[in-house]
Amino acid sequence: MSDVVNLAQKLASFSSHWDPKIVGELNGQHVKLVKLLGDFVWHSHEAEDELFFVVSGSFDMLFRDRTVTVREGEFLIVPRGTEHCPSAPTEAHVLLFEPASTVNTGTAGGERTVATPQRL
Repeated sequence: MSDVVNLAQKLASFSSHWDPKIVGELNGQHVKLVKLLGDFVWHSHEAEDELFFVVSGSFDMLFRDRTVTVREGEFLIVPRGTEHCPSAPTEAHVLLFEPASTVNTGTAGGERTVATPQRL
């Protein structure tokens, strides 16, 4: 049985930043919600592509050779192996679509790693 997922309700249920929450799963992929604020860490994912869809706000995706601004209603796909660093000067709400094996900090690790995201 499928249930409708209300993104606004799910986003209202947490306030932490850089702490992805699983809100759906399909075909070995996770649908996650995350709130961005400030700078994350430079990292890459060796085997996974990532999709970042902006639900509200905007953020910059820093790449070594350029910066891409992603605005509300837009998405960006970061190809596997591409070093990147999300940055949000003001809070942005983002839906992530990525393989279930994807760890938020990729190969960088560190204190912001969320190895087992909470399911909402």
